[in-house]
Amino acid sequence: MDLKKLREKIDKIDDEILDLLDKRMSIVKEVGELKLKSNVAIYHPKREKEILHRLVKQGKTNITQKGIEAIYQEIFATSRFLELPQRVAFLGPVGSFTHQVAVEKFGKLSECIASNNIESIFKYVANGIAKYGVIPIENNSNGIVSESLDYLAKYDVKIVAEANLSIHHSFASNEKLISNIKKVFSKDIAFGQCRNFLSNYSLQDAELIPLDSTAKAAKVASNTPNSAAICSNVAAKICNLPIMFENIEDSDENTTRFFIISDFKTNPTNNDKTSLCAFINNSDKPGTLAKLLYEFNEKNINLVKLESRPLHKNRGFSFWFYIEFEGHIDDKNIKEIFELKKDRLRWLGSYTKDRLKD
Repeated sequence: MDLKKLREKIDKIDDEILDLLDKRMSIVKEVGELKLKSNVAIYHPKREKEILHRLVKQGKTNITQKGIEAIYQEIFATSRFLELPQRVAFLGPVGSFTHQVAVEKFGKLSECIASNNIESIFKYVANGIAKYGVIPIENNSNGIVSESLDYLAKYDVKIVAEANLSIHHSFASNEKLISNIKKVFSKDIAFGQCRNFLSNYSLQDAELIPLDSTAKAAKVASNTPNSAAICSNVAAKICNLPIMFENIEDSDENTTRFFIISDFKTNPTNNDKTSLCAFINNSDKPGTLAKLLYEFNEKNINLVKLESRPLHKNRGFSFWFYIEFEGHIDDKNIKEIFELKKDRLRWLGSYTKDRLKD
């Protein structure tokens, strides 16, 4: 069979796919109308994960799990946009890793708002300017993003999903030869994450210039002769900056976790985590925190994270604690904890666990 006939076969299949997608979207419209009537949230992580799990289990020969997920994330995003166009706030600028998560979760059709700082994202969501916000919460190399924790405690929003993103850095430049590069722009943390690459290519002698973000680094490098940027692949493409090397980070296990915040409560999936604030005052008796944690142990609740934060900055030594554990707020044993300690606890959200991605 010659190439022309093979292409004709592909064209016929593409026509069939488009017809089926059009039928799918007509049903999506009906779903959207029902959701609006019953005031149900458009974004439904549990349902999306169920669909992906069912499709992956079919074990198709020529398409991988990653391929299925990539295709259907765009279908989901297009469907959500058809049901109800959504605004999504993220930590900018455009091309940042937070922007990448926003696009992956909500698609290119959604209206994404770049925020200059993390608090702006919370304000957008709390005031109804954006339906969703994407915030970084922790990196497995650099630890917790304390600013995000503080605003979770301050603003009346809910965590509705988590997203894990493997952080890969690219080395991008308009220069043809690496020996021509005299300046390298990036975020300070990224320089630390790419020390081996810089050393191997003798770039430690170049001037390393830290900027606010790797996305900004790509933009500056695109307009600066004899320079390069350590940035995301997405940022380099947005700035039309040629990529010389990909995946230059020292560790291939560098992962950042993000929270998606909104104004609604998710349904249990039997694969959830819950986050809360626990308030401990300096006037409390010794052992107050220990007793609280013991209650979790008694109820067979698996704690996965505990972080302390100052309750009143620049005043005294009262603290609140960020606690994260397995389970959903509607689970019986977790409800019992909240009833027992409701004067000390504030629920921040329950959300489906996200697997680590390559």
